[in-house]
Amino acid sequence: MAERLDIKAVIFDLDGLVLDTESSFFAAWRQAAKVLGFELSESFCRSLSGLHYRAVERKLCDFYGAGFDPDEFGRISALCWRRHVQAQGIAVKPGFQDLLELIVRRNLPYALATNSNRANALECLDMAGLTDVFQVIVARDEVAQGKPDPAVFWAVAKRLSVAITQCLVLEDSPVGIMAAKAAGAFALFVPSTQPADSDTLTQCDLNCHDLTEVAQWLGRI
Repeated sequence: MAERLDIKAVIFDLDGLVLDTESSFFAAWRQAAKVLGFELSESFCRSLSGLHYRAVERKLCDFYGAGFDPDEFGRISALCWRRHVQAQGIAVKPGFQDLLELIVRRNLPYALATNSNRANALECLDMAGLTDVFQVIVARDEVAQGKPDPAVFWAVAKRLSVAITQCLVLEDSPVGIMAAKAAGAFALFVPSTQPADSDTLTQCDLNCHDLTEVAQWLGRI
């Protein structure tokens, strides 16, 4: 199996995969919507998982119609999010440290490919105690299109000097899996806020319950 996969690098998603940020985003979105007089369900929040914030705003505009102000929503949700994480912090997902140690022992290059803007990604990593863990990061504002477009993964592979077909991509959202497969990578799905849906399970190359299981699998190949 190791020969067939020929994994030469590992690419991580950030939100929901390395960091437990999505619960804080959902809380902030729901609070902001309430301030503006709208009701935002938990299930609708989960459907936005993995999307860039501009795509989130477009979907909210489509859902709520002309009375929804995306700029005001963005301003209020940012304030709500900051209050939330200052009070509760940002947790690293279970199993990440063990997986990272295995990757380092294997001398595999690794990187971060995120639909967040670089400044936001760096702030979240810093708040979670992971400052400087990722030497290679490609963010949404550094490519022409965000996930599900594959551009961010192609950019990371180029930075790592590894063929994308030899990259293992770890993703927690259907949007991320779509992007990884479109890029040509080996796509491993680790569900976070969204249950594993049948379409994503069919599209991904492998699925694991959490990062601990990913480390166990990687240790066997």
